[in-house]
Amino acid sequence: MPESQQNLRHFGILLFEGFSNLCLANAVEPLRAANSLSRRPLYSWSHYGLTDAALQSSSALPVQPQALTAEAKGAALLVMPSYGFETLDTPALRRQLRAAAGRFDLMAGLDTGAWLLAGAGLLDGHRATAHWDILAALEETFPEVEVSDSRFILDGNRASCGGATTTLELMMELIEQHHGAALALEVASLFMFGERDPQVNPLRRWPEDQLLRAAAALMRRNVEHPLEIPAIARHLGISQRRLEQVAQAESGTSPARIYRRIRLGEARRRLEQTRESVAEITLRCGYRDPTAMARAFRAEFGLSPREARQRVT
Repeated sequence: MPESQQNLRHFGILLFEGFSNLCLANAVEPLRAANSLSRRPLYSWSHYGLTDAALQSSSALPVQPQALTAEAKGAALLVMPSYGFETLDTPALRRQLRAAAGRFDLMAGLDTGAWLLAGAGLLDGHRATAHWDILAALEETFPEVEVSDSRFILDGNRASCGGATTTLELMMELIEQHHGAALALEVASLFMFGERDPQVNPLRRWPEDQLLRAAAALMRRNVEHPLEIPAIARHLGISQRRLEQVAQAESGTSPARIYRRIRLGEARRRLEQTRESVAEITLRCGYRDPTAMARAFRAEFGLSPREARQRVT
């Protein structure tokens, strides 16, 4: 097996008629972004159905799936129904899900998917969540499951989340577990995920697990004219010391180092995807001296900006 494929994780996405298009995008796009940002294949994915018949999302987006057969296996199977989930909970589907649990390392219920996993007995003794509209019914119907109103839950080899936006949060957590906080922050900042306007409710404290994502999103929006770290902390309504403490605890590095990586990542993207000169990219990524940018670029990626561009030409 080629070295680039040795650590490849394969995700299966089990879709049903009327699935949420937003939920699907929030599951797949972070995997695609992780591949793109790391410049190597970390993830692959397949769309599955109970048969190979075409499926349509609730917004009429067509998807042509593969049939979920005994050959399907991988790092995770994301079970993604939406409306009508109760009618899908049949003995045949329960058997298929129990069989799939022996072939996939992680079984995850997205949106109302926890209902189907619970029906198959795959959440017995586990903590789980689902779309908030069905939490009470889930708890009443499956007393063996410890139901929570958390946005997402990872409990051993089971996972669940409440819907489309929480799917993105779950995927960020999985990427962080697989490849570290730095890559997860880059993916989150690419989607501008994690930032909110502190003026909406200036007295509300940031949850610890969102603070660094918010800082990274703010950094991503200010690449050409980088903010000072104290200014980022003030924008978030916290002290610089707290921001530095959270960055060290969550990612093992400093806010300045995270910011530099985001800026250099944008420089590499522009080198690979545009015809802008190195001098122009230097300015657009917040550097005033091409030599300083080239030195930082080599330290980060192990090659010069010109060598990075030559690799894709």
